[in-house]
Amino acid sequence: MYTAECLEVAVVTQGRTLDEVVANLEEAIGLHLEGEDLRAWGLSPSPRVTITYPLPRPADAPAD
Repeated sequence: MYTAECLEVAVVTQGRTLDEVVANLEEAIGLHLEGEDLRAWGLSPSPRVTITYPLPRPADAPAD
């Protein structure tokens, strides 16, 4: 299970796959902002989703 959070607005969602969680996040953000003036939120009228995904450390990598 994957969890996603929008840092600009209070939206959190989850999905079984990365594709599903991204689709759910896009839908949740759209519903959260439905009928809102995006400029009033300081958002672009054509927002985009940027994904940050931490990769696991390789087993042979030195510890920090």
